[in-house]
Amino acid sequence: MLKIYKDKDASLKYLRGKTISILGYGSQGRAQALNLRDSGLKVIIGLPGKSKDIKAALKDGFKVLRPDKAVGIGNIISVLAPDHTHKELYEDSIRKNLSPEKALVFAHAYSIHFGLIKPSEFVDVVLVAPHGPGVLVRELFLEGKGVRSFIAVEKNYSGKALDKALAYAKGIGSTKAGVIQTTFEDEAIGDLFGEQAVLCGGLSELLKAGFETLVESGLPPENAYLECVYQLDLIVELIKKYGIAGMFDRISQTAEYGSYLSGKKIIDKNQMTKVLSGIKNGKFTGRWMKEYENGMKNYKKMKRYWKNHLLQKTWEKLSKFLS
Repeated sequence: MLKIYKDKDASLKYLRGKTISILGYGSQGRAQALNLRDSGLKVIIGLPGKSKDIKAALKDGFKVLRPDKAVGIGNIISVLAPDHTHKELYEDSIRKNLSPEKALVFAHAYSIHFGLIKPSEFVDVVLVAPHGPGVLVRELFLEGKGVRSFIAVEKNYSGKALDKALAYAKGIGSTKAGVIQTTFEDEAIGDLFGEQAVLCGGLSELLKAGFETLVESGLPPENAYLECVYQLDLIVELIKKYGIAGMFDRISQTAEYGSYLSGKKIIDKNQMTKVLSGIKNGKFTGRWMKEYENGMKNYKKMKRYWKNHLLQKTWEKLSKFLS
């Protein structure tokens, strides 16, 4: 059964008197560090000497140390550096500075489930994975709300790993919205598949294909953008509020009937299954790590492609009028 923890199920006492070392100070790292500090907890930041984020962390009033020093001092080690850097970070700065009763916290199960990191047996290993970007984690916290999170325990050396994870989730504000129990395996696979096949990869390709189809048929790019992209948030809000069937109830019957006829022709579930298989068997992880180790040339090429695409240029042209 689905297990959801709320504010009453978590206590900050499991983190009081302890030092939380946040490794990484990007969007998620900054948000979680600020929220934890505002919850009355002691937080320090671990960053390499050349990191561009040191200035921001110091400006926010945090003590900044090298990652290895931060791990040595910290009781709770929150690994919020980019996923593909975890293996190197663990071997260089974390592993040799761990000791019994320390806990490792991850915001994504990726590096643990796929074996990039193989933690020592004498530490707790937990997952607290917010369902939103760092900026939203911070904004909702300041409003007295929170972003839902997944929570999981991989290693429970201390016998209090779940209590620590719930306390951490409470510290960043997630227990106000609800914290959902899962496993490292389910979060790692579900998160990667959701991003790649639906929310980011699949959606961006769907929007681009629709845009290109209209433009290639002779419609102005501005018209194609407005018809295929701009109204997306309206549909998403209807789905979130009323479900997919409820969304269909609230659009025109012409749009509804056409959707029933055309939707299945566009989506290829066989390809989705192949994507999922490549995630489960580790092929995606191997490919991504190889890309990182070889200088990320293909990644950068694809990034440039999207930045220079007519769809992006059309957004740039229209955004000042549509905001």
